[in-house]
Amino acid sequence: MNINASKRTVFLDDDSNRRLPLSRRTLLRGVGAALALPWLEAMMPTGAVAAEALAAESDGARPNDSPLRMAALFVPNGVRQDMWTPTGEGREFELSPSLEPLAAVKDQLLVLSNLWNQASNVGDGHYVKTSGFLTCTTINKSLGIDLNCNGRSMDQVAADYSGAFTPLSSLELGIDPVTTGVDTNVGYTRVYGSHIAWSGPTSPLARELNPRLVFDRLFHAANPKQGNQKRDSMLLDRVLGDANELKRRLGAADRQRMDEYLQSVRSIEQRLQKQNDGSINRWQPLVQLDVKQRPPEERPDQYVQQVRLMLDMIALAFQTDTTRVCTFMFGNAVSGRNFSFLDGVTGGHHDTSHHQNNEDKLRQYQLINRWHVEQYAYLLGKLRDMKERDGTVLDNSMILYGSGLRDGNSHSPHNLPILLGGSGGGRIATGQHLSFGKDTPLANLYVAMLQAFGSDKKSFADSTDVLPGVLV
Repeated sequence: MNINASKRTVFLDDDSNRRLPLSRRTLLRGVGAALALPWLEAMMPTGAVAAEALAAESDGARPNDSPLRMAALFVPNGVRQDMWTPTGEGREFELSPSLEPLAAVKDQLLVLSNLWNQASNVGDGHYVKTSGFLTCTTINKSLGIDLNCNGRSMDQVAADYSGAFTPLSSLELGIDPVTTGVDTNVGYTRVYGSHIAWSGPTSPLARELNPRLVFDRLFHAANPKQGNQKRDSMLLDRVLGDANELKRRLGAADRQRMDEYLQSVRSIEQRLQKQNDGSINRWQPLVQLDVKQRPPEERPDQYVQQVRLMLDMIALAFQTDTTRVCTFMFGNAVSGRNFSFLDGVTGGHHDTSHHQNNEDKLRQYQLINRWHVEQYAYLLGKLRDMKERDGTVLDNSMILYGSGLRDGNSHSPHNLPILLGGSGGGRIATGQHLSFGKDTPLANLYVAMLQAFGSDKKSFADSTDVLPGVLV
């Protein structure tokens, strides 16, 4: 094995998972090639639990006639709860004041009441509820060195299934840069508040914050440079042998991480080969990208403009079938974004959410909540207006919207504000308000969504069953 470990001898024990003297700068090497390693316990203990097995086997798979898409939109700081829940249940329901902007897509909407994320009912007001939003797990309390969400986010499980069909397996988007430092009020690193998508227990996925760079990624995926693909594929081929040998010599938890890492490498290699081989399965965009759609070169200064551009990029990615899985964060946990651009609002989001039942703060909180729902309605409407085959992109999508807590003042993870838009290719029973028994697991919804997406998942995190009434 040819491993560069910064001139340190590496002693690996096949039967032990103790910390090993493996340098963080270790590279996997082949002839004229080098590839960085993922984070391993052999470099620094993280207390990670084993990542769950990958959900889908893509060998021999064929794309669906109508591609199914899934997105998750996260809103920080909860909602004004007395203005959120619709009146009536089933198909006989009336939209609440917060949800009125969704009137035009009501028939494509599910409003879900009494779901909760039990694993986030610990620790602190925000960070556990943000990083655990799509994992339904409890994150490790950390000051920043040993990040661990103890699971894998639902979107990445979906990406395992659909990623073989598209150039980008998933797309992670946001507005706020990663927040660093420690929140001394609760003893958690603020990094946890910047991520909802996790490829593994210790691997939060980086988000793209610039709409123009998102467009460039989509455009490059649709117009790959043929000259680089052979070189990249050769690099992967040359280091995989070294990686497999190292994996066999690591402890159990690190072998799990290396399995996940190597699966990602193999997936990239397969997609590169698929683009080169000229076969009938070669990916083609469903709709050609037009360079005139490219956002301005400078990142928008205005929050409103940047949010709309990001939602446009999600719609464009789904319309072209460049990816079928996406996450978007309107803001990081404890977001203090100033919403004074809204008439009647004078303060920041986080401060306003701590309303203490003050009538003026509650009024402003409601205006902020409604604005977020308006943006969600904008995306659903845009997808609805994108025609494909006998329906629309929205018909073949599932767009989740929600927050990791109910009310910003109480920080409660009970009865979360959760919406699901789009009929998932006819698999989702939309046009309903479904109210469940108190503290029904949010993970039950995720199982239903994964099954609608085509996965054979029977469980996820702390799920107890498929959420009834969601699937047709």
